Amino acid sequence: MRLDKYLKVSRLIKRRTLAKEATEADRILLNGLLTKPSKEVKVGDVLTITYGKKIIEVKITSLIDSTKKADASLMYELISEKNR
Repeated sequence: MRLDKYLKVSRLIKRRTLAKEATEADRILLNGLLTKPSKEVKVGDVLTITYGKKIIEVKITSLIDSTKKADASLMYELISEKNR
């Protein structure tokens, strides 16, 4: 699954266009490396996402093409959350 689609489906970012913009602005790292929105993600990958002053790190636990809001949080496991 593409990174931008994963971010939208998992509801880590609300819209796919915002996910694309965040990735292009170097605010999202995949396994510690800068990446592109089209990069394929797989179970076990670690995402580091910068939201303004907040940085979260999550591990991908499943890839589902579409989810309900209640199930979206099952797609990842929160590793850490910190403020800059």
